Parts: sequence; structure tokens; C-alpha cells
Amino acid sequence: MDIRPLRSETDYDAALKEIEHYFENEPPPGTPEADRFDMLALILADYEAKHWPIDPPDPIEAIKFRMEQKGYSQKDLADLFGSRSRASEILSRKRPLTMEMAWKLNREWGIPAESLIRPTTD
Repeated sequence: MDIRPLRSETDYDAALKEIEHYFENEPPPGTPEADRFDMLALILADYEAKHWPIDPPDPIEAIKFRMEQKGYSQKDLADLFGSRSRASEILSRKRPLTMEMAWKLNREWGIPAESLIRPTTD
């Protein structure tokens, strides 16, 4: 199978070129070609995560995104926090999230904790 870690941009480009043909002709699961495709995808993703990491979103933007995604309203956020004014203050960036709020957002709405514990950007 001869797949190895990517250590340079040249290695990355070669792996990218090799995986391209699998996108048009995906191999049947369980075949050696499918295993090669999976391994190439893993090493490419690893290289990209190390060299071009994507920061999680700002906490308020993460909340707004989840609200839009799930059709939640500010009332739903108020119900989660137990206060309409608190929900409004959070969304308007007048009040920071507490750990308890972050915990509820993570548990109840599935927002990743790493997005919620970041400092907000103004």
C-alpha cells in the first residue's frame, strides 16, 4: 500500500493528485482501492489540520448559527437560560457566557464546548 505521512507541500500535492481520481470513480467498499482512498483521505486531513487549522467560531456566532440551523428563537434561548433579559444580553454581547450557560448550550443544543469557551470578539 505504501502510504506514508505527509511531510512537505510536495508530499501533500502528490497525495491530493492521487486521491482526485477516486472522487469520480469511488471504489467499492472493502476493496484494496477503497482502503487506499480512506488512508489518503486521513493523511490529507491530518496534514491540513496541522498546516491550515480552522479556529472554532466566536461563541455568540456559534449560538446564532445553531439558532438559525435549528429554527430556534430568542425565546428558546431564554427558556434554556431561564431569563429573557439574560438571553438578550448574551446575544447583544452585553453579558459574557457563564460556564453553566456554556454547559447547557453544549448539552441541550449540541454546540461544541470549544466554541463556547473562547473569548468573544467584539
